[in-house]
Amino acid sequence: MKIDRMIGILSILLQKEKVTAPYLAEKFEVSRRTINRDIEALCMAGIPLVTEPGKNGGISIMEGFNIDRTLFTSSDMQAILAGLRGLDSVSGTNRYLQLMEKLSAGTSDLSSGDNHILINLSSWYKSALSPKIELLQSAIHTGNKVSFTYFSPKGESVRWVEPYYLVFQWAGWYLWGWCERREDFRLFKLMRMTELYVQDTFVKRTVAPPDLSDDRVFPPVFQIKAKIHPSCKWRLIEEYGPESFQVLPDGMLLFSTSFSDHDNVIGWIASFGGRAELLEPEYLRRDVLRFAEGICERYRSDSET
Repeated sequence: MKIDRMIGILSILLQKEKVTAPYLAEKFEVSRRTINRDIEALCMAGIPLVTEPGKNGGISIMEGFNIDRTLFTSSDMQAILAGLRGLDSVSGTNRYLQLMEKLSAGTSDLSSGDNHILINLSSWYKSALSPKIELLQSAIHTGNKVSFTYFSPKGESVRWVEPYYLVFQWAGWYLWGWCERREDFRLFKLMRMTELYVQDTFVKRTVAPPDLSDDRVFPPVFQIKAKIHPSCKWRLIEEYGPESFQVLPDGMLLFSTSFSDHDNVIGWIASFGGRAELLEPEYLRRDVLRFAEGICERYRSDSET
């Protein structure tokens, strides 16, 4: 895009005393005529550029013009590059990194090999996820509705949605958009979508960024207390932090938290096997017992046939 290229040219001129038009044309993969037009546009925008012909000539910023030559520091650029590499990990391309390399051209102490921060936003199912992200990005940009079949704990349904934001949250990718079926904004997990198609254009609503705070998305409904075996301490620290439990005199861990969904409580306790006991509330203890009895009955029936 022209604006990206012009920012890139300005960035180079801020960091190099003088460059040639052929150098810029090769760097941005355009013709010299295009570069000349970009230089004229920058001059019209108030940046006093000087072009000198001849063997030692080139393009430079007018001497004495007061302009901040530290548009981005090296640490700024490294942080931006780390983020852009993360975006490239989703699409499987180098699109964002190539853009940043153009914008950072001329920064001698910025090495693309300095990868001390590695961000990978892809998933185990990258081949299925990347096309969805590309399609939804395009639909958001062009203002097109999307339709898809959605699978949730409540069942399977076909949705028509006005897409507004792609969100990476809770280690997964989501779409935030206006759902015609619910007549409200909803969050949809991309990996639960199938048969994703772009539909007609729509008039965009005035939308604030989604509030994805835990209390908003997962309102506390079930306050639970559990006793956990110390061999599972690593899991409590990983999921909830080292301040989330107390060590009892017998070495067991007393843990409390809140859940927004009944079935999630049962599944969470069951995931510890025999190394966790739900203490409160009492009625959920009975539900855990019924769940365990149901599993025992299923396997007992299988062994008897």
